[in-house]
Amino acid sequence: MNSNTNGKADKATLRGELLEARRRLPEDDAQEAAAVLARRALELDELADAHTVAAYVSVGREPGTRALLDALHARGVRVLLPVLLPDNDLDWGLYTGTERLVRAGRGLLEPDGARLGPDAVLGADAVLLPGLAVDARGMRLGRGGGSYDRVLARLAHARVQPPLVVLLYDDEVVARVPEEPHDHPVHAVVTPSGVRRFTA
Repeated sequence: MNSNTNGKADKATLRGELLEARRRLPEDDAQEAAAVLARRALELDELADAHTVAAYVSVGREPGTRALLDALHARGVRVLLPVLLPDNDLDWGLYTGTERLVRAGRGLLEPDGARLGPDAVLGADAVLLPGLAVDARGMRLGRGGGSYDRVLARLAHARVQPPLVVLLYDDEVVARVPEEPHDHPVHAVVTPSGVRRFTA
């Protein structure tokens, strides 16, 4: 078994553990964490002067993003939200309020307006990535669908380097995330207890 196969298996195991921990999280605790995460994220230098932010709508017990989306939108920030394509790549649409979100595949919420194309993310001043964990090197564990791997590859190919930020619960900052060759480190993680930044 090669190291790439080992990495995938290790990721699958860790994903299962983290998703189970999220399932057990009480709703009140999740809502409280979401409010704190929004406040902390809004104080980030990476978002303070951003004109365009690529973000996502949290679902289930994911660390909540909705208060943050509303605050960014109220601040006049152009907020891009992902739209899942049949091949698992991401298109993008504009966030114009929770009333304009529609339920899509995999239980995701997407904007109901015009599609801006997969390259719209290249204009983002910061990118908020969903994740399940991040480690001391800034390596992120996603859900395994590969959608954000494509986004990160698109950014790298275009030679644009917006700050990459992940919102997590405190216990999701772990010692080490299994890594594969295509994985990219993030620049910062925001948890209810604080912000941690990473350098290459």
